[in-house]
Parts: sequence; C-alpha cells; structure tokens
Amino acid sequence: MELNAFIIFIAAIFTSNILLTNFLGMCSFLSVSKEVESSIGLGMAVVFVMTITSAINYVVYHYILVPLDIIYLQYIIFIIVIAAFVQLTEMVMERFSPILYYSLGIFLPLITVNCAILGVSLFMIIRNYSFIQSVAYGAGSGLGWLLAILALAGIRQRIKEKYVPTGLVGAGLSLIITGIMALAFVGFSGIVVIQ
Repeated sequence: MELNAFIIFIAAIFTSNILLTNFLGMCSFLSVSKEVESSIGLGMAVVFVMTITSAINYVVYHYILVPLDIIYLQYIIFIIVIAAFVQLTEMVMERFSPILYYSLGIFLPLITVNCAILGVSLFMIIRNYSFIQSVAYGAGSGLGWLLAILALAGIRQRIKEKYVPTGLVGAGLSLIITGIMALAFVGFSGIVVIQ
C-alpha cells in the first residue's frame, strides 16, 4: 500500500522527526537554538533548502543518475545540489534580511553540510517515494526540524534566567532537553510509521 503524501508530511513532522528520531542535524540545532529569532530564521532556511533540494535530488536521481547508470555518484551530486541551494539562500537572505544573515553567521553556510538535509534525500530514495511523496517528506522534515529548534530555543530562553548547575550550562542542558523532547515525540510513534 502506497502512503498518501499528506500522511508522509505529517509523519515527517511528528512521528519520524528527522532530528528527534534520527538525530540528524544536531550541530546547527544545538548552536543556533540560543535565541528564538535566529532559530526561526535558520529553521525557515532549512525548510526551504530541504523542500527544494528533495525535489531536485529526486529528479536528478531518477532522470539523470539512474538512466546513465551512475548511481554511485549520488552522494556527491546530492551535496552539490544542496550546496548550490544553500548558496542561493544565503545570497537572498543577505540581500533581503541582513540582520538575520549576520545573526546566523557561520551556521547559514553550514546548512550545506547539515546531515539532515542529505539524510532526507537519501531516505526518499531508499523508501522509493514518488516525486510528490519526496517533496512532502522534504517539507515535513524541514518543518519538523523547525519545530524542534523552536521548542529548544524557547526552553533555553526560559531557563536562562533560572539557576542551572555549572556542569550543565550550555550543551549539557541542551542535550538533556533534546532527549526529553525526543521522548515526548515517541508518544506520536504509534500514529503512523513511514520508516
């Protein structure tokens, strides 16, 4: 039975959240989640890049790599597509939102090596998704990543004012919060499985 694209979209946000179930894309997630504003900006950039690159990588894989029998180049080609789109996103953001561009700093170009984006492209190939399913999975995974980084940023801003033991300040507390959020998302796991 083929899954509906809407079900894949919802599952990618909640039950199969790319960050909280596969723990892909953790580096920028932990680094940028100190403030809600910068988290929204990076999250939206990830949603945009993940959605568009999943569509392009689907087309490249099925209409170029498979017919030419050069599937072994898929990692390199997928990364090139992702890098090109991140560069485009970076140029647009610098032009239209320089404040956000400078607040994200080095983490904006690092979207290129965000393993969550490459993971989405590889998962859609492994799971034999159609084009519509691939785009839905890419968009849902991006929104799931955005939801997770917003939740962590909001919690970190609230905790900033509270007493936190010295050993937990920074990454330690963020990893504990992420683990608790991942446990909360496990509660959605019985709804639908796309893995």
